Amino acid sequence: MLIPSQSAEFDAALAAAKAVCAAARTAPKACGVDHLESAILTGEEKAAVSAQMRKIGQSFGEKGGFFLRDAGNVEEAQVLVLIGAKYETRHLGKLCGACGFDGCTACTAAGATCVFTAMDLGIALGSAVSVAADARIDNRMMFTAGKAAAALGYLGQHKLIIGIPLSVSGKAPFFDREA
Repeated sequence: MLIPSQSAEFDAALAAAKAVCAAARTAPKACGVDHLESAILTGEEKAAVSAQMRKIGQSFGEKGGFFLRDAGNVEEAQVLVLIGAKYETRHLGKLCGACGFDGCTACTAAGATCVFTAMDLGIALGSAVSVAADARIDNRMMFTAGKAAAALGYLGQHKLIIGIPLSVSGKAPFFDREA
């Protein structure tokens, strides 16, 4: 059997994406509550995110240029992993207030994000990209891809989303980038 390198590289990126999702799932969570979700996009779904990134970037004119740059990176990558968190609190009420509000009810009413949700997402992302790096798969965390994925309704109610494109190529596309 002959497996062309392009096929093997895609398979490696997809296998790494599955391990990235597993790492995000098993990462520690505050108060033992899991509000995270992940998904793997390829093909049309990945292209839709890239197109949405371009649309968002163009809507901001000159200031949106980094969305356009990142959209090109997503297009080049074989796989896009999405990791997101629900806008949920830990229901600690006035015991916490780390969000800057007077309890969870005020945080939710203001449309703010629970600090524990943001911390959980950050820990899961660190765990996820370390798995990709250990597999020697080039990657980069992109809020731009996450914003586009949220606009498209990917991950449902998980609105705090970060996209992680994974690439196997001769040169990492996520560095030495234009503004």
